[in-house]
Amino acid sequence: MFYEIDVKSFIRIPPTDLKKSIQETVLEKVRNNFETFTSQELGFIITIKNIINIGEGIIIPEDGAAYYETVFKAITYKPELQEVALGKITDITNFGAFINIGPVEGMIHISQTMDDYISFSKAGVLQGKESKRTLKTGDRCRARIIAVSFKDLANPKIGLTMRQPYLGALSYIEEDLKKQKKSKREEKE
Repeated sequence: MFYEIDVKSFIRIPPTDLKKSIQETVLEKVRNNFETFTSQELGFIITIKNIINIGEGIIIPEDGAAYYETVFKAITYKPELQEVALGKITDITNFGAFINIGPVEGMIHISQTMDDYISFSKAGVLQGKESKRTLKTGDRCRARIIAVSFKDLANPKIGLTMRQPYLGALSYIEEDLKKQKKSKREEKE
């Protein structure tokens, strides 16, 4: 889920940067420190929207830099369990598929790609045995988040599934919806 949040932090401004405007310098430091920042509480900070407030600067002895208590608005993405996400398949492996769901990539285990027996071809395609449906790099898909782990902040893990109704490659979802509408029309006749 995407959020607009207010964040409070102390921003360190070295003496060499004090000759510039405090507003510009603080915004630059906030962007350098927080854009692409990841944490379990905030999720993935995508961008800094603006500075709300800059407090009085304080100088720490033996440091020489000024520290400003700063409140700023940030746009974040925090993946939540059971959230449905749209994305694009970026890679297919023998153990599953990787899907870009915005600022992060998630993994769909091979057993969670389709409700079918799946085979992997050396050409990088997953194919259902009975349905003959395929999943390949570049396919646009809808998936549900089933696991989120921030144990390693440098490499957070997002697990997804496409084994539920109305999940999977968008082309197959559209195909299924057309068949469903057609069968309902035939029932009425």
